[in-house]
Amino acid sequence: MKKLFISLGVVLIGLTVNAQNFNLGISAGLPSGDASDAYSFSAHLDASYLWEISEGLTVGAASGFLYSFGDSIGMIDFDDVGYIPLAVAGRYALAEGFIVGADVGYGLGVTPSDLDSGFYYAPRAQYSFSDMASVVLAYRSVSVSGGSFDFLTLGVEFKL
Repeated sequence: MKKLFISLGVVLIGLTVNAQNFNLGISAGLPSGDASDAYSFSAHLDASYLWEISEGLTVGAASGFLYSFGDSIGMIDFDDVGYIPLAVAGRYALAEGFIVGADVGYGLGVTPSDLDSGFYYAPRAQYSFSDMASVVLAYRSVSVSGGSFDFLTLGVEFKL
């Protein structure tokens, strides 16, 4: 048991040392496309871990939680929906502070329980206003059979 705790401590210290590649973000969005009639607003939590491949280019993994609030049309109420994106992330620094990139992967439908999963993509542009924080503009979409959930989002991302 003592070896397990020591091993866990070494792993946590290693993750803390490399935490400069870990990013957390929060954003809000407005629906577009198929989702604009059925949904009113969305909130997003993002997490990514990126490795520097070359000067200005980073790639890695991204995930998070996308939650869209259902709206009412006449007598029809639409349920809130939630997705967990599982994606590959890429970022490229165009100039000092200006970054473009995209997350591409799979949007796992989690709420309601019968929600379809589908292809996820999120092109983005961001501006770093400090070493630790950026403002992010993104277009997020989960394509499912019969339509898609599309949102234009604005948020902030923190580098940890």
